[in-house]
Amino acid sequence: MIVVFTLGCKVNKYESEFIIEKLNKMGYETSENLQWADYYIINSCAVTNEAERKSRQAISRVLKFNPNAKIFVLGCASENNRNQFQSKNVVKIYGCADKFDVLKYFKPQNDICEKTNKTNRVRKFIKIQDGCNNFCSYCLIPYLRGRSISKSFNEIIEEVSALTQEKEIVLTGIDISDFKINGQPSLAELVENLDFFKGRIRLGSLEVGIIDETFLKKLKKCVNFCPHFHLSLQSGSDTVLKRMNRHYTTKQFEEAVNLIRKIFPNASITTDIIVGFPMESEKEFEQTYNFAKKIAFSDIHIFPYSKRKGTNALKFNNFVNGEIIKQRVKKLNDLKIYLQRQFYLENIGKSHTLLIEEIVDKIGYGYTENYIYAKIENECYLGQFVEGELHEGNVFVENKN
Repeated sequence: MIVVFTLGCKVNKYESEFIIEKLNKMGYETSENLQWADYYIINSCAVTNEAERKSRQAISRVLKFNPNAKIFVLGCASENNRNQFQSKNVVKIYGCADKFDVLKYFKPQNDICEKTNKTNRVRKFIKIQDGCNNFCSYCLIPYLRGRSISKSFNEIIEEVSALTQEKEIVLTGIDISDFKINGQPSLAELVENLDFFKGRIRLGSLEVGIIDETFLKKLKKCVNFCPHFHLSLQSGSDTVLKRMNRHYTTKQFEEAVNLIRKIFPNASITTDIIVGFPMESEKEFEQTYNFAKKIAFSDIHIFPYSKRKGTNALKFNNFVNGEIIKQRVKKLNDLKIYLQRQFYLENIGKSHTLLIEEIVDKIGYGYTENYIYAKIENECYLGQFVEGELHEGNVFVENKN
């Protein structure tokens, strides 16, 4: 048994799935859950200090299952600092560029049919791009994964064409807004060319600069496109955005959101916000809080600021007190819960399509096209698209017409 344990972003998730698929074809039984295994592959994350700590902690966790296990560590945290993963049980440490070399350690098995791991996955991540050119002052990723590079258009088409059971794909990358075909920005064109896929198409995180009327109208023409836009805000204060080296203003962000809602009236708009960035004053935090409330995000991923050695943010040496950061996180989290509830209430009674992704005790669970989690209590099957309406209590009621 080989466990492939993933921390961090959707790109890591895609890369872990790639490793799992290759191991399955070689005849190995695999799992993505922490359990007893002979080998553990830890796909690490370094986006925050906490993510890096959890990556180190994963070694201790797997040794509780099998003290004699052989461990492989790969990804951003090991790229940033390989020494932190040194252990007698760690066989090999890989970075970002060479992470797939872990497959060279394993030899094909004879009993392939018996040991191949069967999955019932209905959603598939498709990596279309890697690396980043933005160099935000708080982020290490451009230094760890390198500059932005797009996957070949034909390679993406072939990968999607080969899918047989998946009902939804998520186009992901470190900065998919920078996806190019022949050197030209082409994310919308890629979505248009994936119209042969009969399931849904979602986009990963987007930068505000890509949002314009042309881009959105191209997406609108794609009948299988899901109206869920994750726009990375990071701060609702223009002065903080400038210190972060983010290349937009709150006015530009708001204009982009208004345009999305004009063309996709029922779209889910989610975001990331960093709380307690160096020198963040009470006034700047209140600007962020009020802006998030004004935009009315359907969800907010909240990150307390984490010092990262090697980032430009360290030059702002006036750091916010940890207790103040906790208070601000709590206040913003209370707003997040309120906004989630408001978005849900706005969607009650409206027609939606629910994709069944899990069935527990004969109850189906999944997401609507605009990313609302719901359950359906009548008979259904994994991977089924169900037309119906949202009711109170996250209950989805199928149309019987």
